[in-house]
Amino acid sequence: MNGKPMPLSMAKVKEISQIRADAEIQLRDGTAPPTRGWSTSAQALTLLHRLASAPQTAGDAHKLLHELQVHQVELDLQQEQLEQAGREQAEQLERYAQLYELAPFGYFTVDLECRIIQANLAGARLLGVGREALAGQRLDGFLADASQGALHTLLLQVQSAGASASCEAQTAARAGGVRRLQMLVSTAPGGK
Repeated sequence: MNGKPMPLSMAKVKEISQIRADAEIQLRDGTAPPTRGWSTSAQALTLLHRLASAPQTAGDAHKLLHELQVHQVELDLQQEQLEQAGREQAEQLERYAQLYELAPFGYFTVDLECRIIQANLAGARLLGVGREALAGQRLDGFLADASQGALHTLLLQVQSAGASASCEAQTAARAGGVRRLQMLVSTAPGGK
């Protein structure tokens, strides 16, 4: 970094201006929310009192008080926006977790050694194992011998190229019989 502040986008400048305008309106109309426990430092209050006590600086004190109030309301409005964004993000995360969990296809999150990190319900049913029992097991252990090499090759290919790839495979013979699979492998967000 070169120590220079990054320029703000026009959208960010408009957002900041809108927050300030909203804060000014709320202060003027007396609708500003009560502070959320923000404390005012004793030094700021002492300075404000000293400025307000002298006739020649009373106007400055009034301007300073107004600026402090506006900034306080701006902070409160920004806090409300952050809390709302956090709630929306939590709702989206829950929605996507449900989509993953209840998808009609088997989804597995595995590491490069084929160890299962996470599986959805369809994936557990596909392998005939309880989902909780899958964590830490090797996915290739559920495949026919001929399919294990194809999965390893696919994982290495995706790791080096960073793209998605697929192959056909078969499960190992079990009580539920052999199943043909179409395996699609892609990296997780962040490249893992």
